[in-house]
Amino acid sequence: MLDIQLIRENPEYVQKALAKRGLEVDFKELLEIDVKRREAMTEVEALKAKRNKASAEVGQLKRNGENADHVLAELKELSDEIKEKDDLVSELNLKQEEFLIGLPNMPAEEVRAGGKENNQVEKMFGEQPKFDFEPKSHIELEENLGLIDYERGAKLSGTGFWLYEGDGARLEWALLNYFIDAHVADEYKMLLVPHILNSASGFTAGQFPKFKEDVFWLDSDENVQEENKQFLLPTAETAVVNLFRDEILTEADLPRKYFAYSPCYRKEAGTYGSSERGMIRGHQFNKIEMFQFTKPEDSEKAFEELVEKASKLVSDLGLHFRVSSLAAGDCSASMAKTWDIEVWIPSMNEYKEVSSVSNAKDYQARRGNMRYRSESDNKIKYLHTLNGSGLATSRLFPAILEQYQQEDGSVLIPAVLTKYMGGQRYLKPREK
Repeated sequence: MLDIQLIRENPEYVQKALAKRGLEVDFKELLEIDVKRREAMTEVEALKAKRNKASAEVGQLKRNGENADHVLAELKELSDEIKEKDDLVSELNLKQEEFLIGLPNMPAEEVRAGGKENNQVEKMFGEQPKFDFEPKSHIELEENLGLIDYERGAKLSGTGFWLYEGDGARLEWALLNYFIDAHVADEYKMLLVPHILNSASGFTAGQFPKFKEDVFWLDSDENVQEENKQFLLPTAETAVVNLFRDEILTEADLPRKYFAYSPCYRKEAGTYGSSERGMIRGHQFNKIEMFQFTKPEDSEKAFEELVEKASKLVSDLGLHFRVSSLAAGDCSASMAKTWDIEVWIPSMNEYKEVSSVSNAKDYQARRGNMRYRSESDNKIKYLHTLNGSGLATSRLFPAILEQYQQEDGSVLIPAVLTKYMGGQRYLKPREK
């Protein structure tokens, strides 16, 4: 959520920042509500002071044995006025909050304006693999090697689901173990989070109310109150960002560095294109999420650290990939800045994202009331939150198969994964 004080003091600055996302926002109505709200709050405080004074007067009159009826009548009028003003403040607070929660995060100063067409490649790693034979797609390889059963996955759950089997299940688990060991070595704390979350968790993450239709809801009963509704987590970030909701940390607690494994459940409204067959896009996939809670002045350093960590994980797999900075319109609504790590998929002749590293700055912290006490001035300040996939497997798996495939139809297993595969060096075609 954006800072109302910043909007109050410099609405043109905020308008210009949001325009980089392609949004035209008029703050006239919001600022009028804000003025009325603050005036009503001032009036309420003045009325409450009068009530306190009158209450003291009643006590004094009664102690003196005097008649206090006229003051009691005044107290009744004051109480009625206070209730009326309190109701007005609540109404204006709600209107202001509804306006603010509908606004996306402001892009960071260095983020380019525009949409996906203005994304920029920052770094390239390795070379595109060259084959002196006709390479196969990951779908062909998965079938020939007996790694993934799409037909039975669809039979069990429907389109967009698959079933890992044999060496496919082992390779998936090897990737996850490789990521876990790397994060533990970097002294990030491991979490296993609940897969079922409440509405407040989605709101804090910035996914609700705008993207409520993108998740799998568990409550179909319309009589269930909004705050009691539950959904399947679309990413572990949605859980981890809520760890310190409505809490105040000490500065000594920061930074907090975590990683969490979870399946990710995505409703993803819309149809699947032919270029996104197989594992490229699905309703359930595995991911390990990196997360940091920092002081504002440390968040840019944390962002660079997360980009480096995600890049190293892919680089150590020996894959060709690139790192791209996203333009404002391509960043998710909650994020001020995002860089994607994109791996090369030969059969598609394009790069696909395997990690998005993002800095939300204080946007999520304001939504979740997550703060810390500064040691220098003893003031309460909002945290900065950052996240990054470390990593998602559903596109790495195809990239490994396609980039490491051999002429005989086998696939060389990346060296960093062999110890998790019991020393196995190749995935070999199953016997007919």
